[in-house]
Amino acid sequence: MNIGDSVYSEKSSYAFFKSIFTPSLRSAMKKCVSLIFYNFFYCQHRAAFLPGKIPVTKADHPLDDKIPFVPAWVTIYLDFIQFWIRMLSFLLRRYRRRVFAHVRDFIFSMGRLYAYAAEVYMKNLSTTTRPFYISTPRFFLIHLADPHLMCIPSLHVMVVIHTYTKFGEIAKQLGEDKKLNEQILEVKQGALAISQAILFVKQHSVNCIPAALYAMTCFSPALFTPQDAAFFTEQLFSPAPGRDKMPKGCYVHPAASPSTKINEADQRQIKSHIMSLYNRFLSEKKNAKSWDEPIVNFLQEMK
Repeated sequence: MNIGDSVYSEKSSYAFFKSIFTPSLRSAMKKCVSLIFYNFFYCQHRAAFLPGKIPVTKADHPLDDKIPFVPAWVTIYLDFIQFWIRMLSFLLRRYRRRVFAHVRDFIFSMGRLYAYAAEVYMKNLSTTTRPFYISTPRFFLIHLADPHLMCIPSLHVMVVIHTYTKFGEIAKQLGEDKKLNEQILEVKQGALAISQAILFVKQHSVNCIPAALYAMTCFSPALFTPQDAAFFTEQLFSPAPGRDKMPKGCYVHPAASPSTKINEADQRQIKSHIMSLYNRFLSEKKNAKSWDEPIVNFLQEMK
């Protein structure tokens, strides 16, 4: 596999413009963008300018202190939008019309994902303690554009999990899953990197990850099972499976060999907490009236 076969060699602009100029994809993109804008940007800024209408919970956990603030991870953190659009570019460039229906479905589902997460946000907002660090343009943009009121569940984690699971599903539906095995591993490794980045740039607490994993099990139960959640959690802070098998020249995300180290005892504590809270949500869902009730109850308990 050469660099041309890497998902990370793709330009996100290809999928964007292809969606604009392809009628069957354009409506899906317009709907997706409107759902993202309303459920994340509009609702969050409205809550920031009109405080008090929706309760806000501080969602920090003592384990957050085990994780250092590493500004260098901001590039990976901000990659999560390009992350899924780049995947679409990869599919559209190689499979063209054959993949239009799959891409249209994925774009629609991404918009629905934002609306799904907002079912929690509209009942209880959440925030975490983040350093007021604006020494670089990227961090300045984050503080300017993000009121930081929609932490649980983490949309970053939800988006990247949805991307790698759907990529695998689409490859299988095309009958190309074996041929694209390396790219599927590559995209999953990128999802792990971004999930770590949210912690290293202090945009989220360790509490935000299990809520996102639980939300994805509810949103896509067939694609993200409890076993998948456990496997994903176990790989956090570790080199991704298959990295050593990636052919020379294939893009490997920096998280495959992180310069930021967390000692093994702290890693075990963090992973144990993530799975414990995830399993608590699953258990409480059995008697809940809606999927989001366990998360909302958790947030209200933290006040």
